[in-house]
Amino acid sequence: MNYLNKMYGRGNKPAAPSTDKNPNRVAGGIRGQGADTITLLGEDGVQRILPTQKYVESLRNQIDNQKSVINVLERKLTRLERDFETLSNFVKR
Repeated sequence: MNYLNKMYGRGNKPAAPSTDKNPNRVAGGIRGQGADTITLLGEDGVQRILPTQKYVESLRNQIDNQKSVINVLERKLTRLERDFETLSNFVKR
C-alpha cells in the first residue's frame, strides 16, 4: 500500500525539466526545424517574416551565456595584469 501511495499520492511531484541545455544547440535545432520564423500576411498584402518567441529566447540565452563567459575572462585578465605589474615592480627594484 505504501508503494501505491508513493506512486499515485498527492505528495508526488514531477521532476523539473533540466535547463542545462547548450543555447547554441537549442537555437540551431529551432533553426534546423524551420521553426525560427513566422510569416504573416498583412491586410495590404505584404508578407512580414518575424522571429518566433522561442527562437528569440534561445538567442537571449546565448547572449547571457556569452556575457557571463566574458565577465569571467575580464576578471582573470585584471588579475593577471595586477600580478604582472607587481612582478615588474619587484624586478625593477
